[in-house]
Formats: sequence, structure tokens, C-alpha cells
Amino acid sequence: MSPKFSPTIKQLRAFLAVHQLRKLGAAAEKLYVTQSAVSMLIRQLEDGLGARLFDRTTRSLQPTAAAAEMLATAERILRDVDSLSAGFRELSTLQRGRVCLAITPTLASFLMPTAIRRFGQAHPQVRVVVDDCAPDQFVSRIIGEHVDFGIGTPERSGAEVETQTLLRDHLALVCTRDHPLAAAAKKAVRWTDLAGHPVITVRPGYGIRPLIDGTAAGAGVVLEIVNEVSFLSTALWMTACGMGPSIMPSAFARAAGDPALVIRPITAPRVSRDISVVTKRGRSLSAASQSFIDALRRALKEG
Repeated sequence: MSPKFSPTIKQLRAFLAVHQLRKLGAAAEKLYVTQSAVSMLIRQLEDGLGARLFDRTTRSLQPTAAAAEMLATAERILRDVDSLSAGFRELSTLQRGRVCLAITPTLASFLMPTAIRRFGQAHPQVRVVVDDCAPDQFVSRIIGEHVDFGIGTPERSGAEVETQTLLRDHLALVCTRDHPLAAAAKKAVRWTDLAGHPVITVRPGYGIRPLIDGTAAGAGVVLEIVNEVSFLSTALWMTACGMGPSIMPSAFARAAGDPALVIRPITAPRVSRDISVVTKRGRSLSAASQSFIDALRRALKEG
């Protein structure tokens, strides 16, 4: 046997079929190939191993001692290959699998429920694991491969991650209907309009706060921030109670659906806060992960 010879899967399948059926024609029929192809595979295997595997008689092929010695190993290799193939088929057809994603609690509260419910109904054997991380942990969870992907707006993007827009969004002012900035004539408010109005937003260094502070400063506005919160849901009920308007991404305010509140885009400048699918650069998504993202896109499109 050549020291570099490694039997192929086709050769092993031909060997096993001939060993079971003892005829080239029957083996060829089982493998859906020609009889000459089976004969060639057996000959290649014998040449590579340096041993005769079958003795030819007028009616059949009889296994040699070398074939008997090889049989158990060949069967084990083919069982492992078939098991591996079946496992990949199950993963690719979502008969089993796992989806692990990073998302902040605020985004998860209005993006995830419908998509997870529908995905679970369609693919009950696929487990969805949600890592509800803080905004400053979001990118590191993806780069460190603790998750398959993330849903959100990375505060620091760049060479380490790739993004695909999931939902277009922007910063907005949320206020009660009787607030001066909610006037019917105002389809939007400018950053300069916020001067002199007490506002509510997230804590310093948290999520969108650096962007808010930097944009306001660039517009020449000193914001009068009267309450700083960790969760946008807190800012919403504070605004609804008359404690002042809130600055937040419009998508969250719209998802809350409070009829007592008015949402006005903030312009001059308009600040985009698109929500994206975020992956580690160079890492491909599994069939289960891609299917979940597709389900999420459909859920957002429908409503």
C-alpha cells in the first residue's frame, strides 16, 4: 500500500456494496452507477491498498481475508459520514439548530416578540438564545463570538464588524399633545427649538447620549436635561406624566403606540439611528440565523 493512499468515500461505498451483494451488476444498481464504474473503483482500492479484496468466480465475487479485515473499519467510516451528512441536512433544513443573538433590552422589547413567536411556530426544533446586553457590551459580544450576530446600532463600527440595515430610524422628540413643540404646524423640530425646554433622555455615556450631546453642541444648543434614565421605557412614562419631552429613537416611541404622545423628528441636523444586523467581519451566518433574520424582516414589514 502506498503510504500516501487514502481511500475515497466512493471507493468505500463500492467495496461495501460489492461485499454485501457479491455481484458488480447488483452493486452498480444499488449505487446508481455503471458496472464498469464499480469495477474501476474496486480496482483503484485494491491497487492503493496493495491487496486483493475479492476473488472472481464465474457467478460471484468472494471476499478475501483482506476484505474481511477491512469491513468493520469501512462500515464505521461510512456510518460516520452518513451521520455527519444527516446532521448537516437537519441544520440546513432547520430540523434542529440554535440561533444566538445580542440585542439591548430596549430594542428587544419591541423588535423581538412577534419574530420569535412566528419563528418558533415555524421551526420548533431551533432554539433561539437572546443575549440582552448593555449598549456598551453590544459590539464586544459580536467580536468575541459569544453570539452569532447582533441586532442594533453599534456605537463603534469599523473594520471588526459588518452591518446590514434592518430598520431606518432617526432621533426624535416625544412630547404630550399640549406641549408647545407639538404644535400641528410643526412636522419636525430643530435642535435649536429645544433651547429653554426641559427634556428627558438617557444617562451620560449610555447608548444614544454621546450622539445627542455632540449633535446639540454642534447646533449651538445647551440642553436643559431634567431627568436622565437607563431605559427609554422610563422616559416615555415620564413624558406621558407631563415631566417633559424625551429625546429618543423614533422607532421605540412608535412601537409604544401611546395616543397621548406626539413624535416629531429632530432636524438641522437630522440624526440617523438605523437599526442593523451586525456580524463579525468574515463570519458567515448559519441557515438558522439567516432564517431568523428573514423572519424578523417580514415581521417588521408587516407591522
